[in-house]
Amino acid sequence: MGYNITEKILLAHAVGVKSIKPGDFIMAKVDFCFGNDITAPIAIQEFRKLKRKKVFHKDRIALIPDHFLPAKDMKSANQAKELKDFAREFGITNYFEVGRMGVEHALLPERGLLLPGDIIIGADSHTCTHGALGAFATGVGSTDLAYVMAFGECWFKVPETIKLVFKGKPRKWVGGKDLILHAIGDLGVSGARYKALEISGDALQNLSMDERFSMCNMAIEAGAKSGIIEPDKETERYMKAAIKRYKPQRKSYKIFKSDKDAVYSDVREYDISKLQPVVAEPHLPSNTKPVHELKDVKVDQVVIGSCTNGRISDLKKAAAILKNRKIAPGIRLVIIPATQDIYKEAMKEGYAETFIKAGGVFCTPSCGPCLGGHMGILAEGEVALATTNRNFVGRMGHPKSFIYLANPAVAAASAITGKITHPSDL
Repeated sequence: MGYNITEKILLAHAVGVKSIKPGDFIMAKVDFCFGNDITAPIAIQEFRKLKRKKVFHKDRIALIPDHFLPAKDMKSANQAKELKDFAREFGITNYFEVGRMGVEHALLPERGLLLPGDIIIGADSHTCTHGALGAFATGVGSTDLAYVMAFGECWFKVPETIKLVFKGKPRKWVGGKDLILHAIGDLGVSGARYKALEISGDALQNLSMDERFSMCNMAIEAGAKSGIIEPDKETERYMKAAIKRYKPQRKSYKIFKSDKDAVYSDVREYDISKLQPVVAEPHLPSNTKPVHELKDVKVDQVVIGSCTNGRISDLKKAAAILKNRKIAPGIRLVIIPATQDIYKEAMKEGYAETFIKAGGVFCTPSCGPCLGGHMGILAEGEVALATTNRNFVGRMGHPKSFIYLANPAVAAASAITGKITHPSDL
């Protein structure tokens, strides 16, 4: 019986075992770990209780104050300062200050800090994003992060794996966000609980790394422990470009692929050749419908950004729709690039000017309103259409507000009309 890619990566990192199976508990070496300005302060406090004089590896820890920065109040300022002070004290090289930082799940792969074949843990549930590189990446609690920062190891329960096979060529305006929303609508928000989602199929040949990051990012929205895609030529191209541009400390990596006789707990196939852009209604990412079934839903705010859809290709799609157009009266359009380099490229390519001329605001990299942080909180009764990953009750502000999830093209089109709109309808 063969192993799938997730099992191969876990076995390669496991301490003291020569074989594994789903359900086994293992201790495994971790290649990279990170925390943000919400989760890392707790991890730092727990780390100090261990009385350690050094971290396991100063180059393999990242501290990214991305949720509330620039600081929205005194509490958020103090939390960010705790990260900065800890990084200085222990010589952590990958601390990212405002002006250098970005949303962690876009920033770290952009800079080539995460590699195919890695085990990556982050004190944030959307750490599964990085499985798009062909790595095992999963979110953990702050106490687990503290242990990894100290010892470079973490315990895992080997997950079962669900294989998702996407077939066909996507239509215009359909991307990775739509594919994963479609799958979540099928699986439900707990259908993959504590399982790995292995994303495959010939449809991936038409998807960039940005689209693949979006898909793995939302694996957690089906309850999954991780999302993962086998590396291919597109992955290698992305890694070579990142390593050449940013010259990270680590440059060599190992590619793992599933055996032909690997075992899966479930295999689901989706023909996406006729799929329309997908929108998730409040208050679950699994409440999915084709965009045209929600065309009468009016919105107050449109948000384009986040670790799901704040990359340069997302901004490019939105700018193409918004160019030489104005957003509807009474609509707020908030655009947040995911990293500082994406911000700079959007300015260079003229996307930022397009957004501003359309009547939107172009903000500094941040998680912003995605988690109800700042830069776009909703009032009672308001409706938002967002390219973010969650639409739970109160996620973006008032518990009596409403969030719809969609891809960047749908979001841009909807800002122009003031209601949920298929881009082709423009």
